[in-house]
Amino acid sequence: MDLRLPRVRGLLRGPRRLLAAAAAVVVLAGAGTWTAVADDDAPAVHRTDRVMTVDDGVRLDTSYFTAGPAGRRPAVLLAHGFGGSKADVREQAESLAGDGYAVLTWSARGFGRSTGKIGLNDPDGEVADVSRLLDWLAAQPQVRLDGKGDPRVGVAGASYGGAVALLSAGYDDRVDAIAPAITYWNLADALFPNGVFKKLWAGIFVNSGGGCREFEDRLCRMYDRVAESGRPDPEARSLLEARSPSAVGDRIKVPTLLVQGQTDSLFPLGQADAAAKAIRANGAPVDVDWIAGGHDGGDMETDRVHSRVRQWFDRHLKDDKGAGTGPAFRVTRTGGVDSTDGEAQLRGASADRYPGLDNGRRTIALDGREQRFDNPAGASPPAVSALPGLGGSGGLAQLSSLGVGVSLDFPGQHARFESAPLRDDLRITGSPTVTVHVRSTRDDAVLFAKVYDVGPGGTGQVLPAQLVAPVRVEDAKAGKDVTITLPAIDHEVEKGHRLRLVLASTDLGYASPAAPATYTVSLEGGLRVPTAPGVTTAAAPLPAWVWWLPVAGAATALALLLTGRRRTATPAPDPALADVPLEITGLGKRYAGSADRYAVRELSFRVEKGQVLGLLGPNGAGKTTTLRMLMGLIRPDAGEIRVFGHAVRPGAPVLSRVGAFVEGAGFLPHLSGRENLELYWRATGRPPEDAHLDEALEIAGLGDALARAVRTYSQGMRQRLALAQAMLGLPDLLILDEPTNGLDPPQIREMREVMIRYAAGGRTVIVSSHLLSEVEQSCTHLVVMDRGRLVQAGPVGEIVGSGDTLLVGTATPVEEPVAEKVAALPGVASAVRTDDGLLVRLDAGGTASRLVAELVRLEVPVSSVGPHRRLEDAFLTLIGGSA
Repeated sequence: MDLRLPRVRGLLRGPRRLLAAAAAVVVLAGAGTWTAVADDDAPAVHRTDRVMTVDDGVRLDTSYFTAGPAGRRPAVLLAHGFGGSKADVREQAESLAGDGYAVLTWSARGFGRSTGKIGLNDPDGEVADVSRLLDWLAAQPQVRLDGKGDPRVGVAGASYGGAVALLSAGYDDRVDAIAPAITYWNLADALFPNGVFKKLWAGIFVNSGGGCREFEDRLCRMYDRVAESGRPDPEARSLLEARSPSAVGDRIKVPTLLVQGQTDSLFPLGQADAAAKAIRANGAPVDVDWIAGGHDGGDMETDRVHSRVRQWFDRHLKDDKGAGTGPAFRVTRTGGVDSTDGEAQLRGASADRYPGLDNGRRTIALDGREQRFDNPAGASPPAVSALPGLGGSGGLAQLSSLGVGVSLDFPGQHARFESAPLRDDLRITGSPTVTVHVRSTRDDAVLFAKVYDVGPGGTGQVLPAQLVAPVRVEDAKAGKDVTITLPAIDHEVEKGHRLRLVLASTDLGYASPAAPATYTVSLEGGLRVPTAPGVTTAAAPLPAWVWWLPVAGAATALALLLTGRRRTATPAPDPALADVPLEITGLGKRYAGSADRYAVRELSFRVEKGQVLGLLGPNGAGKTTTLRMLMGLIRPDAGEIRVFGHAVRPGAPVLSRVGAFVEGAGFLPHLSGRENLELYWRATGRPPEDAHLDEALEIAGLGDALARAVRTYSQGMRQRLALAQAMLGLPDLLILDEPTNGLDPPQIREMREVMIRYAAGGRTVIVSSHLLSEVEQSCTHLVVMDRGRLVQAGPVGEIVGSGDTLLVGTATPVEEPVAEKVAALPGVASAVRTDDGLLVRLDAGGTASRLVAELVRLEVPVSSVGPHRRLEDAFLTLIGGSA
């Protein structure tokens, strides 16, 4: 059975020989065969195949690629993945050659047509081979030299080849830049994490490689010993550490691009983190890129990664200062599904510095008493997290990214602790940690820690990237506190979901103690999760039609010119407004058929994240027209609307981030409420799990009516269903036009609380309503319009507090004669006693300072003076005074 990943065979090839060694000194031998590879736009690429023989008789099969005119150019060594050969990197080699590099590829010992046993990047074997390849490159007339025998050279490769790139930089100071991908820093830590044997991956390596006979004898004996005992010993760790880049970490001092996979239970993100810290400590520049795929499957982003590797070498080998090497840190995130072709959209998030795995930690409280569970005899049946080697495009890690939970924990074999529902979205970027107290009925305990993302009501349990952290607890009989570092992930936990910490006694991928035992575990604090707040997600990628749109646009423009029509081009996005939900500038819309009568005129305002904005105005003020332009339903005649920096036009992609309920919603009367919502969401082309349907339905509060046909709904029920529809997908900007129509007082209060909570999660709500008392209680900011123009905009407190009525607080109650004297003062229109003092309304000539002076003269015991006005009063004053 072929267990290799379709997209990763050239990277990993499943360890045909996990371990081996042999010393090497390369001697040139054999004749080369030249081949020309060309296309219509690039120079012909010439390849020569040679066999290089080392002094112990091992033969290395190599290919050398060049293109373009004569002259010296930098060189690149391309290494293949475990189980592969030089053929796996031929396409990349040809591409780099066409870009002006001399490229050398080879099949490592024991792979392809090369001979010898696999040394698993033995410094005296495979790593020494690289140095001899550098010797050969230095003698080629096409290769640029930094000195005699010193070629200007970079080394790239993935998995097994990525490790040899790191090792070559540590052992040979002629290497000038490296770009390792999905590889290990410490192989002992990768195969024996926290003292636990990763048996399934190791077994796949050895068996798919033909068995121990394909490996160097010491490594084969080591594997047999560890596989039999189920526990790594110090000699095994020492053997693997000597073949790890970490052994020469203090000697790697060249520019390094680290590409690591998020769906990777073999070499998880922590391996790249350790490499980044060590190399950066040496003073070398390091960029880190977390891709969507890995050894467990997923999108390897091959084209993008190859492009970034080329740019990395352009900067550090060609000395091209204009080459864009990308951000210091980038992580690929899933951004929904492209409605045009159904493909998953990937978005890049980036930061100008690598945040590490513990940046921006938050503590999430977990509930759960002390719990006891068993390690069964023979460690069977085992829990399931990942199935190594069975990833592919439909792998478990990919399913987890789509919100499908497939992990399995057996009753009585695990403890679990759970958080309360999250009050806002939580992006975990890095390694969560937790401290627990562990006791065992035997000396040692082996636990498997994992954090699930659990949907509302306990549904939809998902293990991010199917990753689990094994930990061996020694001397556990007496009990001890253990701090567990969980696997590094980049995963968003949505509002209303819970985090569930599970500590299991078994896992399919690892070796557990065969002897039965009982473990007792309790929490010693909350779950500490890193959030990496400096990492920002890029805007959604443009749909595919954008790329052919210019051609169609040119034809359309020509047709319009011929007919005398003009059309305004869509402005480019404004990066400065990328985090601003809404900015309206100079907006205008004339009534149909009118040249000088405006529904909206010269309207400008801005809305920030977290605000609940009330849009107020009498009938005919232009509120609904403004909202319809904001939704792209009609075009403005002047000005522009930008949502998160993108200009709004009918069908603009940015409108996918906007949810709206404007002028009522249309429903199919013969379908139920739930069916209407599901049908609406399917029409968007986005995956069902992105709808957050249960949360929207909880907001709607329709109960059993959801199963009834909409034609039986009352007006209030239709209104609540429309609100649920607007909130599907939890949009970043939510627009509600008269949302409380048809709702009774308790429902109105609930809607008020919903809007406040929604904005508190970092989203933005715009609400148009005539219920001023509700607006005053729910909104943080106001925009007041009249006759299509802006009258006033700002925080509710400023607008309400800008009136002519003052509340004068007094230390003792005010007698009626004193109130009459105050009412008779110049500049005072009236004065009325209250329980706390006086309510004073000033006339046109009155001021607060003059009033205070007069009150002091009258010996009124003033303790405070402040504005006192309801929103209704402020609104009527503003509208009454508008032109």
